[in-house]
Amino acid sequence: MPDGAVPGPVPVPAAGPASSPEPGGPESGPEPGGPGSGPVPGIDDLPRLGRWLRDNGILPVAAPPAVRLITGGRSNLTYLVDGRAAAGPDAPLLVLRRPPLGHVLPTAHDMGREYQVLSALRGTAVPVPPLAGRCTDPEVIGAPFYVMEYVPGLVIRTEADGEQVSPDQARQLSENFADMLAAIHGVDLAAAGLSGFGRPDGYLQRQLARWQRQWELSNTREMPGYDELTRRLAAALPAALAAAGPGTLVHGDYRLDNMLVTLGARPSIAAVLDWEMSTLGDPLADLGLALVYWAQQGDQESIELTVAATVTAGPGFLTRAQVADRYAAATGRDVSGLGFYMAFGCFKLAAVLEGIHARFLQHQTVGEGFEREGAAVASLIQRAHRLLDEAG
Repeated sequence: MPDGAVPGPVPVPAAGPASSPEPGGPESGPEPGGPGSGPVPGIDDLPRLGRWLRDNGILPVAAPPAVRLITGGRSNLTYLVDGRAAAGPDAPLLVLRRPPLGHVLPTAHDMGREYQVLSALRGTAVPVPPLAGRCTDPEVIGAPFYVMEYVPGLVIRTEADGEQVSPDQARQLSENFADMLAAIHGVDLAAAGLSGFGRPDGYLQRQLARWQRQWELSNTREMPGYDELTRRLAAALPAALAAAGPGTLVHGDYRLDNMLVTLGARPSIAAVLDWEMSTLGDPLADLGLALVYWAQQGDQESIELTVAATVTAGPGFLTRAQVADRYAAATGRDVSGLGFYMAFGCFKLAAVLEGIHARFLQHQTVGEGFEREGAAVASLIQRAHRLLDEAG
């Protein structure tokens, strides 16, 4: 994915399904693993990684750490790095992020950009994992990467995950979700050092052109309705631009399962993850895509979307309209044109999933569930047309 993706102690997604309570959640931490010298997909040289962690003051010894892939991600690869067996029980648990294997599209998966926004957001109202270090030398593990501290928490994604969430907790999580998006869009760009992080003017035009280009580079089959959709979105852009307000920081892939949460009497968001697609742009594009992911009762299409957080169709979770209303109340933004932004989100997500599907066909994916991503593309294109029809 170009522009935002994730950290955390959980199977964190960059565009895909699958997770639950994480190892290392509030009640327990991962069991210390033995020094790992065996192969780990995407980590070419564990001993060299161990030396890099020692040389950069992140771990006290140079022994190879135990490393395992955190499943659930669909873009950048995320690993739990555990040096406790060699360095002792006080060694920090870490999370490492690197680009995916194979078929990396131009400007996508920029580790430096993700590292920059995470660094800038420390100390703001938006919680993110603390950073430990960044490596630009692809020779260390086979690609540039960065390392952050492990944050305890849960990724809530599936209906099964919802079994541990009461209706009252679901309501509070929904409200927290809308409020956190408002907080992201309210970040003081100058104070955070993000004024030059993107160009808000022309954001939607560039996004339309960018994702069309990504589609062309990764498209694997004929897709009915795609060309007509891009024409309809282009035709609707002038009206959206005329109504758009000032640009803000945008996450680019904001969804419930791209955050770590804690439950209890007052559920909270421990960290927002997956910043790989973040930039400065139109905040309603963030809201529109977030609602594409948000499944709700009575909408089977959203429940069947393979990358949706289906847990939100469970008891107590707000509907999409209620999430939008709470966001509007928090920000004062007019969300009456949200149908266009949801259609745009469907288009963007279809392009993302087509790229993932291309990597799957090339046997360049790591983990399970990638065979389902391609099937969602046609459904998203059809849904985008319906949203535009309803928007008039």
